Amino acid sequence: MTFLELAKNRFSERFFSDKQIEKEKLDKILEAGQIVPTACNYQPQRFYVISSEEGLAKLKTVTPFHYNVPTMILVCYDLDVVWTQPNDRLLSNYNSGDQDASIAATTMMYEAEELGVHTIWIRGFDAKSVQETFQLPDNIIPVMMLGLGYPNEKSKPNPWHFKRNDISEFVKYI
Repeated sequence: MTFLELAKNRFSERFFSDKQIEKEKLDKILEAGQIVPTACNYQPQRFYVISSEEGLAKLKTVTPFHYNVPTMILVCYDLDVVWTQPNDRLLSNYNSGDQDASIAATTMMYEAEELGVHTIWIRGFDAKSVQETFQLPDNIIPVMMLGLGYPNEKSKPNPWHFKRNDISEFVKYI
């Protein structure tokens, strides 16, 4: 399967079984997030794997969008490590943390798909609540969560998955 075929086939899973992801597959998914390009190769991405009963119970207190996943990766960045551009006139005090973490999450998402593990990208949460609930240091900034697991019998893509705007809306030549 080509990368574009893989990307077109992948969809946000909302119906997970309780089957746990094999450690070998989880390790490959995490490695995919480790090796990504980051600004100046500072590598500020940080991953918190939530799969224990206690961790998943805490997860349900910070987001309604947990979909009963058996494993959630909380994708963050370290504010003390991230590349910054303080003199940007449009984006004052810019840092690359959101971008670096998102590149890592996207790469993990596609590695999971390659391995037959379904995913869902989640950003429906208050970052401060996540930081407090999981007792993260102040320098660790939650960006998103990547739910991982195997589909159950209700699995199907949301009809919106197949809606694509015309490429002319995305691409401009200057």
